[in-house]
Amino acid sequence: MRRAPACAARACPRAHDTESRSSTMPFRFRPLAAAILAALPLCASAAEPADAHTPSDGDTAVATLPRVLVEADRASIAPARRVEQGALDRAAATDDTAALLDRLPGVSINQAGGVSGLPSIRGLADDRLRILVDGADITASCPNHMNPALSYVSPSAVGRIVVYPGIVPVSKGGDSIGGSIVVDTAPPTFAAAGEDPRFSGEVGAFYRSNGDAHGANVGATWASERFRIHYAGSTARADDYRAGDDFKDYDFTGRAGHDLDRDEVGSTGYRVHNQRLDLAWTWGDHLLEAKLGWQSIPEQGFPNQRMDLTDNRQRRLNLRYLGDFDWGRLDVRAYRETLEHAMDFGADKRDWYGMASGGQFPPGGNAVACSPLGSTCAAGMPMLTESDTTALSAEADLVLGEDDRLRLGVAHRSYRLDDWWPPSGGMMWPGVFWNIRDGRRDRSAGYAEWERRFDARSTLELGVRYERVRMDAGDVRGYDPASNMMGSYQMRDAARFNASDRDRSDGNWDATALYRFAASDRTDLALGLARKTRSPGLYEVYPWSTWTMAAVMNNFVGDGNGYIGNPDLRPERAATVSLTLDRHAADRGWELQITPYYTRIADYIDAVQWDPATNAPRAVPMRDAFTTLRYANQSARLFGVDLSGKATFGETRFGTFGVEGELAWSSGENTRTGDNLHHRMPLNARMALTWRNGGWEGALEAVGVDRKNAVSRVRNEVETAGYGLANLRLSREWSRLRVDVGVDNLFDRFHALPTGGAYVGQGTTMSINPAAPNYPRWGIAVPGAGRSVYAAVKVTF
Repeated sequence: MRRAPACAARACPRAHDTESRSSTMPFRFRPLAAAILAALPLCASAAEPADAHTPSDGDTAVATLPRVLVEADRASIAPARRVEQGALDRAAATDDTAALLDRLPGVSINQAGGVSGLPSIRGLADDRLRILVDGADITASCPNHMNPALSYVSPSAVGRIVVYPGIVPVSKGGDSIGGSIVVDTAPPTFAAAGEDPRFSGEVGAFYRSNGDAHGANVGATWASERFRIHYAGSTARADDYRAGDDFKDYDFTGRAGHDLDRDEVGSTGYRVHNQRLDLAWTWGDHLLEAKLGWQSIPEQGFPNQRMDLTDNRQRRLNLRYLGDFDWGRLDVRAYRETLEHAMDFGADKRDWYGMASGGQFPPGGNAVACSPLGSTCAAGMPMLTESDTTALSAEADLVLGEDDRLRLGVAHRSYRLDDWWPPSGGMMWPGVFWNIRDGRRDRSAGYAEWERRFDARSTLELGVRYERVRMDAGDVRGYDPASNMMGSYQMRDAARFNASDRDRSDGNWDATALYRFAASDRTDLALGLARKTRSPGLYEVYPWSTWTMAAVMNNFVGDGNGYIGNPDLRPERAATVSLTLDRHAADRGWELQITPYYTRIADYIDAVQWDPATNAPRAVPMRDAFTTLRYANQSARLFGVDLSGKATFGETRFGTFGVEGELAWSSGENTRTGDNLHHRMPLNARMALTWRNGGWEGALEAVGVDRKNAVSRVRNEVETAGYGLANLRLSREWSRLRVDVGVDNLFDRFHALPTGGAYVGQGTTMSINPAAPNYPRWGIAVPGAGRSVYAAVKVTF
């Protein structure tokens, strides 16, 4: 007998969770809805009527469809790593979902905006990772990648996070070489059979002293036996945070009457609003969901970017059908997203530029005599981006027998992008500068994944995936298409770009083999081999201008340099091998996981210093300064080890004490040039003494990071000193109330973030290396936050 989903006071199949929209938007979702509904007749013959089966006393209550059980099982087995529930419970005290990953070995967060951290797995970040938010691929539509995937889901909405480092099942991979991060919001729940509809909800709030950060979230759910509607909203804001000590010798911002203290980290404030509306309907063994999301970020500063986010509006619709059949299960998804994004200079960066004093106004000067569209001055530098994404996918999970499963899937994703800079005066006029025009990137994929269980101790998983990636872009132009404008080379570069063949198509193969073996009840092994391929993104291929001012506006790594695209880039191809040794007690009272790994990357996309005057590689490299670079294919090698463990000391009359920790070490080299790879996290470790007693939980945590001196020479990456921090946290949970309090950086230690990039958070940021007395200057790394006391509360009803 087939098991019914039995959605009585239970969770139904996991589906995409999106944030609701509070304003109208001209979506065209009918084709997507039709595609979902067209798939339903294929399943109708196998579906039982809604009331065809009533569980008997002998039936086993099933909380979820079999596919969800399989996903949870796979996500709990090495080398996959799952963010523990305790970290998710404390999510109410944070405002950046990426920060929830920071306690996984080998995973670090590259500094960006306050809610836009960029996860890095073993030094591979951003576009080199596949990040799925409720099954949807979200692309950062910004030349500085200010709106990454995880910025669109609030921490309070997260139900589960699974990280696949290096070795990724082909069903979760594609167009990435570093790994995958799968984020799911909580699955829908329905009233029990025969139970009246019920209403539930939650309210939460948090406060963090450093930066005066505060926010709140609310959720409400109405659920009957067949239908569920859920609304959730959240808001957060913060001012600039402060470092543990002074880290700069200037307070200049370029705005009259506005200075920053020397321990204040400029351009770190933000405001963000998220809403979502989820609808779910279940019948028999089937679930249909429609999820709408809306986000508005009116402002978000970036301390390692020369621009700030001044508006970001994303709207999305996520549809899903999930059905359980005698032969397995079918999962069909559709996704649509529209985005409007704007950048300019925030409150801590100079926004008026003129020709006085050698091309720049003196510190503290103002430009009231300038006209906004004059030939001698400019009022800021607005940069606008719009994108449109449509995606369809289907996966069939076939039960071939008691020991065999076969997953077959197809997917298509269509992405459209326009990136243009309106005129503002000075050199930024009289027309519009098109950075990327009519950008297109389409992915079509198919995969097969076979899982074989040989016996109770050994399992083999084999998968192959093929993707066709097609890219193109339209003609471009500079601010003044009839002039090179004082050596900016806009006319030369635009003519060369427009005459080139910009249409490209890549055929990419991925393959994964993973063997798991239980050597004993205390020892598990997982050996993985993977071949992964990633085609470059639009912002690596099509930014065309060698003009330094334009190049520094195309930088998604936060190092202060300028970047030029390369239409001839080839896809990156990575081969990875890893072995996970999992030693543990029979009851998991203690456990230790060690994972050494090795990766070689052919056609690794690195960069070479570029001379705009000759439009060729720079003959004499620049040192100890910001510079202009062009993307180039080279080769790379990475290896290292991740280690994690925990142990419980046992029960005492004061509660249960334990210890847990992680350690990660890695090495990365460009094997063609001998240079170190960029944004590498040095040796780092975290250890916590934990305590639990009834509803109380606490931890005293120590964090240690080694000195970073293996830096990228071609990018003039800044070295950072080693440091140690202490954190303290305490929580108390009742049936409907949870309170979290704590102190981060307990002793207010100053520290520079090893992957935080270069500090360009205040001053004359439009100039790549501004002349004295203007700032910012090369050589200052973005510092981490000093001491911060926080508190969070969550009430459920």
